[in-house]
Amino acid sequence: MFKIMKYLRLREWLMIALSLAFIITQTQLDLKLPEYMMNITTNIQTPGSDISVIWNAGIMMLLCTLGSAVATIALGFLSARIAARFSQRLRKAIFNRVEDFSMEEINGFSTASLITRSTNDITQMQMFVVMGISMIMRAPIMAAMALGKIASASWKWTALTGGAVVLLVLMIICIMSYVLPRFRIIQKLTDRLNEVTRENLSGIRVVRAYNAEEYQEAKFETANNDITKNNLDTMRAMSIFSPGMSLINSGLTLGIYWLGAFLIDEAGSTTAKIATFANMIAFSSYVMMVIMAFMMLTMLFIQLPRVMVSAKRINEVLDTVPKIANGSVTQSPEELVGEVEFKNVSFKYPDAEAYVLQDINFKVARGETVAFVGSTGSGKSTLINLVPRFYDITEGQVLVDGVDVRDYTHEALHNKLGYVPQRAMLFSGTVASNVSYGDNGRQPPTEDDVIAAIAVAQGTEFVEDMEGKYNAHISQGGTNVSGGQKQRLAIARAICRKPEIYIFDDSFSALDYKTDRVLRSALKKEKGVTSLIVAQRIGTIMDADKIVVLDEGKMVGIGSHDELMKSCEVYQQIAYSQLSKEELGA
Repeated sequence: MFKIMKYLRLREWLMIALSLAFIITQTQLDLKLPEYMMNITTNIQTPGSDISVIWNAGIMMLLCTLGSAVATIALGFLSARIAARFSQRLRKAIFNRVEDFSMEEINGFSTASLITRSTNDITQMQMFVVMGISMIMRAPIMAAMALGKIASASWKWTALTGGAVVLLVLMIICIMSYVLPRFRIIQKLTDRLNEVTRENLSGIRVVRAYNAEEYQEAKFETANNDITKNNLDTMRAMSIFSPGMSLINSGLTLGIYWLGAFLIDEAGSTTAKIATFANMIAFSSYVMMVIMAFMMLTMLFIQLPRVMVSAKRINEVLDTVPKIANGSVTQSPEELVGEVEFKNVSFKYPDAEAYVLQDINFKVARGETVAFVGSTGSGKSTLINLVPRFYDITEGQVLVDGVDVRDYTHEALHNKLGYVPQRAMLFSGTVASNVSYGDNGRQPPTEDDVIAAIAVAQGTEFVEDMEGKYNAHISQGGTNVSGGQKQRLAIARAICRKPEIYIFDDSFSALDYKTDRVLRSALKKEKGVTSLIVAQRIGTIMDADKIVVLDEGKMVGIGSHDELMKSCEVYQQIAYSQLSKEELGA
């Protein structure tokens, strides 16, 4: 937990020091009140006392109360500001760290868990900082000062107070040892609840289409019941705090007055009895301050177990070092621009035993179009995802412009690529902001660049029919456009980057055959740009310069369409399953 404190800057530490000054001032003013009360009690009970003395003591009590209130307000303002700044930096640190994660780290935590850690866990830390500044520092100062006042009174009262404090500490230890493990479970169950809810919302159309509402409700009910049961168990244990504190507090008050009665009775003169009674009133106030200090600590102890779990979960993210390290190369040889080569590449997913790809060898020259085809699960998407380093290869080398991709800085490598994922992703904003998205290391795209990219992607017609045209609104995930329109805008985004290498991961599947053909013809006019295409449709890749055929992670053929129709049985089976012999030119 203390590791997270490094996100407090010098300004916040100065504000904490100022808060400490306000706490000391507030406590001293509060401790003055019993003294004035004792003075008033003594003067009221003493015959012939001057009323002005009582008025003066009352006025001083009022001033002390006002001063304490001002200090409390200032303390609340400072603690809220410190906590807000702290949580802001913590959120930024987690967001930046997750941005550096490879798919391996993201999958290791799960998206739902990362969202919970970035929101719920940081909120827990923020609340704790607010309470911590106003209570953690105040409680021991108040207890120490009040105990100092108590120690000067009767040893019997002091011993009675010490016994109550011991009982209080034992109660706290017993309850904390029970609830701490359950708070860890609650945070994990929160991740699970978040995951089920997110999955249901993301797949709502499939859920409804298959009448699976009851199944989803059962999954949610299970997750909801699990977290509810653990919360109830925890809250039942925590609920002992309040009656326990009240019992100890009431018992201590009763004990003080019971002892006080004996002490007053034992006092000789009337003056001594009045003094003992006044001391008892002041002592009761000091004892209440000690109990109040422990009540503050108890409130913190209620939050502490969950905060400790949250801090641990946040540190797990911040301490995770991305396995895909940044290289140092920022510039590749000019004569090799757009060249891609796989040398003896083999790959298996982290913690997996079987290889997904084995001994892959091929070379793509600048301006060539190379397609990858194979049955489902043959490793096509995995193969091209090694180029932008979403995963690092297990064996061999992937070269871009003659340089191993592991030697590039992430920024330099990605500036060379125009990547279109298998599942087209659009962000909330406008058509123009989505197409011009990102930084390609050059001048930002102009409006003309956006229009030209959309034209190549065959999206001009539907974009200009939208309200606002190129400034038309795009909702989160692109839910207000069709699958084909979403795919064309994703392709336009890659074109707008003006990259050296296009990577299309089955990016034409939602397009009709006519649009597919026209779009690929327009892409061919982009001179000097290398294209890597994963496709399921033979019609999409027939005119590629090279076609790489994969079967169970191994290359079983490479060549043009005509060459593979003569020499590769796997390719023939795929081709004949989709098109007739006449369409294939066989």
